[in-house]
Amino acid sequence: MMKLPSMGSSLFLVLLLFSAFVSGFGKKLPILSFDEGYSQLFGDDNLVLHRDGKAVHLSLNERTGSGFVSQDLYLHGYFSASIKLPADYTAGVVVAFYMSNGDIFEKNHDEIDFEFLGNIRGKDWRIQTNIYGNGSTSVGREERYNLWFDPADDFHQYSILWTDSQIIFYIDNIPIREFKRTAAMGGDFPSKPMSLYATIWDGSDWATNGGKYRVNYKYAPYVAEFSDLTLHGCAVDPIEFSSKKCDTTSRSLELSATITPSQRSKMDSFRRKHMTYAYCYDQNRYKVPPMECVINPKEAERLKKFDPVTFGGGRRHHGKRHHRSRASQSEADTI
Repeated sequence: MMKLPSMGSSLFLVLLLFSAFVSGFGKKLPILSFDEGYSQLFGDDNLVLHRDGKAVHLSLNERTGSGFVSQDLYLHGYFSASIKLPADYTAGVVVAFYMSNGDIFEKNHDEIDFEFLGNIRGKDWRIQTNIYGNGSTSVGREERYNLWFDPADDFHQYSILWTDSQIIFYIDNIPIREFKRTAAMGGDFPSKPMSLYATIWDGSDWATNGGKYRVNYKYAPYVAEFSDLTLHGCAVDPIEFSSKKCDTTSRSLELSATITPSQRSKMDSFRRKHMTYAYCYDQNRYKVPPMECVINPKEAERLKKFDPVTFGGGRRHHGKRHHRSRASQSEADTI
């Protein structure tokens, strides 16, 4: 019989569970019904439960958007949902799956975001990730991407892994962004307990082409569907919490945060083909990259070719625009 390591059997089992997840067996983590882990945030009857509470539909109409929030706050964890976005004309619509503690720490809140930005008919949804720590909203840490699938056709899994040292965003178990804590960041890395949120709302002022295209309620209601809701972390009291209470969970999360060579290859491929914006390379916004940025010369060169004004410090020329051709579906499927 194999001897359990001295760290204790309970921790060993947690490590095995997370190891299995990292290998692509995320279904081993428990799926919660809505009443087990969440509460309605806003929207009245624009939030509708399905499949005995295992699925949630959030809708946006002329009257209101809608949203839900986890019943507990967590210090680190793995948070995931399968999401199907609204179809057709979705300009101005924002669907968000994110962590925040802004309701408790109003002046120094933390946030970890997946944001889905709608578009006009015939144009694809875009996805944005963002990170704030200790109220550092003056330093936007956005990255934006196109997707290799239509997120309105079917459900896809979007996940956040948050540890004491790094944050990893996943789509369908493929890591798309790795954000590491550095000493130079100080308190700008998210470090206080956060709730998990999911919302749909009207972002007409900024979401599509800087507000050029707005929500058209002729196509309402806009419905975002959520299922396979996973909350796996250390639930704490946000005011009187002790990080020591979460030591076991934190150690298991750190182990699971190791990106395998195969995953890294897929992440590099995704970023090479589908990333359209990264704050670290925005020379108009930051003359000197923020302190946590690690510049990848290949990413820098590719983004400079994609948008020489934003990423190369060049001047914007007026006149005929030249549009990049979209990558073929067969190329995208190689991720």
